Amino acid sequence: MSDVDVRRRVPRTDVVLTDARLVDATQRLGRATVKAAVAAAQERARRGELAPERVPDAAVAALPERAGSIRPVINATGVVLHTNLGRAALSDAALDAVRAAAGHTDVELDLATGRRSRRGRGALAALAGAVPAAEAVHVVNNGAAALLLAATVLATGREIVVSRGELVEIGDGFRLPDLIRSTGARLREVGTTNRTTLRDYAEALGPETGFVLKVHPSNFVVQGFTSAVPVAALARLDVPLVADIGSGLLAPEPLLPDEPDAATTLAAGATLVTASGDKLLGGPQAGLLLGRAGVVEALRRHPLARALRVDKLTLAALEATLTGPPSPTALALRAGVTGLRERAERLAVRLRAAGVAAAARDSASVVGGGGAPGVVLPSAAVRLSAELAAGLRTGTPAVVGHVERGALLLDLRCVRPADDDALYTAVVAAAEAGSA
Repeated sequence: MSDVDVRRRVPRTDVVLTDARLVDATQRLGRATVKAAVAAAQERARRGELAPERVPDAAVAALPERAGSIRPVINATGVVLHTNLGRAALSDAALDAVRAAAGHTDVELDLATGRRSRRGRGALAALAGAVPAAEAVHVVNNGAAALLLAATVLATGREIVVSRGELVEIGDGFRLPDLIRSTGARLREVGTTNRTTLRDYAEALGPETGFVLKVHPSNFVVQGFTSAVPVAALARLDVPLVADIGSGLLAPEPLLPDEPDAATTLAAGATLVTASGDKLLGGPQAGLLLGRAGVVEALRRHPLARALRVDKLTLAALEATLTGPPSPTALALRAGVTGLRERAERLAVRLRAAGVAAAARDSASVVGGGGAPGVVLPSAAVRLSAELAAGLRTGTPAVVGHVERGALLLDLRCVRPADDDALYTAVVAAAEAGSA
């Protein structure tokens, strides 16, 4: 058959789009995406790579699963809060809340009176209920924004007193000193990298002091000849004290005794606590502000607060995280190593029966996400050939583990037990693709 004949047999776009599968895909993904897949399949047919009658099948096969490009990933890295994987995974309750909030909602409307109401009042009430020591609370779009707002309102044109040992880099090259200076506040550094005393802070105070800043160095540990001033001592100074606790614990967590929490920090006398919602709290990305009523209200009413506000989906997810069942983050942190070992062994047995070289072995997980540095959580993993790593990352579902000493380890601490079957299927598919 000549090239001309092949091109003539390629079905027209309007004909291909009548295929029931593509009609359904158009409703899910949009007409432009579907037409692009059809055009690519038609071009393959014109080049002789594809039989013309297979154009609809090829177009369907090329379509993405969903309209967005972000793909779900099974986190088998052993890092509970993996920054590159979006940190905290939302609970089913939070996902349900997000779906319910996706349409028109009462986010700023009192349905009983028909009048405007406080935005996100349910999430704010849940946050206040979780930390009774806070006189008032507010939520912005991330932890850095919370500190940015505090510095802007309380110290623009003034000084913020902070220990040199707490001038951290918060990730992706962003440094705390640069963030604070962007607000127009001046940093007054005290002490040294490894030792700062209460006297260092006291001697730096003056009429230009906006507040004292206490930053938890959540992504590193300084050991040896060190000294830091606790919140309770700093609270006795005659200036506001802002404590950035970082990872978002609202109450003490026995598994992480060195991580500060909002309730304890406020009880120790902090004027304002800032934290992240998408780390150890296990919720959506958000910045939490908790503290004295007058200070929080001043922050809430500042013009910058409007630029930093969160959307209805974040408010819905945050409220459900605070009031619902334990988050995936909490479940991953508290998973017992015995149960993890049993799951790893079962998976390894199933994989060997399917012809995949696999073995269960002990592993070590970490908290990640700039939280609890140095804390190691005993875990269990399935050991595979490192050659499967790329195939698993690009498969469906995508699976990300970590390569160690020439082997791929799939750590199960962050893998839900309900996803074990999906993990098994993904490994078998990657192994078969590699063999082919």
